[in-house]
Amino acid sequence: MTDSLADLAGLLLTFTPLLLIMLLANWAEQRREQGNPYQAMAWAAYTLTFLTYLVGVFFGVAVHLIANTLRTQPDLLNEIFQFSGGAPPIPLESTGLLSVGVWLPSLVGILFLTPPVRRLVARIVPMDAESPVHAVALSWTMLVVINLTFTLGIGLGNLTDVLEEQAAQTGASVMILLWVQQLLTALLAAIGVGWLTRRRWSATLQRLGIVRPTARQVWIGVAWGLALVPLIMMLEAGAAALGWAPSPDVDALTQELLGPLFTSPLGIITLGAAAALGEETLFRGAVQPRFGIVLTAMLFALLHSNYGLTISTLIVFVLGMALGYLRNRHNTTTSMITHAVYNMTLGLIAMVGASMLNV
Repeated sequence: MTDSLADLAGLLLTFTPLLLIMLLANWAEQRREQGNPYQAMAWAAYTLTFLTYLVGVFFGVAVHLIANTLRTQPDLLNEIFQFSGGAPPIPLESTGLLSVGVWLPSLVGILFLTPPVRRLVARIVPMDAESPVHAVALSWTMLVVINLTFTLGIGLGNLTDVLEEQAAQTGASVMILLWVQQLLTALLAAIGVGWLTRRRWSATLQRLGIVRPTARQVWIGVAWGLALVPLIMMLEAGAAALGWAPSPDVDALTQELLGPLFTSPLGIITLGAAAALGEETLFRGAVQPRFGIVLTAMLFALLHSNYGLTISTLIVFVLGMALGYLRNRHNTTTSMITHAVYNMTLGLIAMVGASMLNV
């Protein structure tokens, strides 16, 4: 119970500054649209984002300096990366990747806030270089990179070992945490496109592409979700034939993170519905109309840091491209249905497979 509360507190601590920054950026955007002075509000959002990345720069440099200084005492560096409550330290896969993978994207994130760089990027992706909201969103793409490189620096296998040493989570706690995470993700997307500031709720849903689907769109979503399962399986089989088999570390970490959801129908429904609500609202609803289908699919794939950089990452990218097509061709609701059906089908296959093995 205590661990679950700590995890919930961690989620709130992660999302609260993001929500605040996006509110400030949208208030600035609202003033800009009205022809009023907006620079002070925009600079408040930029400053908070800058300070966040500045912490990342200092962290990455500190890891590099400590690693070089304490080469004779490698365990001392590992002791920095430990959970509270006297848990054992987290071993590190690569201090170099952990260092560079944090400070370098942090510097890029800061550069993305500067007008010249934003105008350069605006030539490639359909964003407004003068928009405070688009500036913050562009800068935040580096948070996805940092999340991935931080995970790789620690190591997928090491993370799996740490989670195994912790008290096992129940299916109920995993479901609650997943729903809270995805609801906060959807809230971030809604506020990001102007809810509470520039848009009313109905206009927010319209901008996100969330509508009441027609019967045809429901059938399209279900059909795509079912069709993607064998397609992805064939892609995995083809990759394995070429020597790119799925990583055992990916499978083990995924089992530690989501395994309890594969044991019950409610868990499988959560696996599909929660992810469809949060991830589709953010990526296909909010991000794709501004950054385009390819960049959005890349960010979507890299955000799944538990897959590292493996064939599984490529598979998530392919899935993101398919969902992006459905968003462009129909709406976000259709991509939500596809995402939910796809996840739940995989969950059912995993549950049935586990049941057969236990017979």
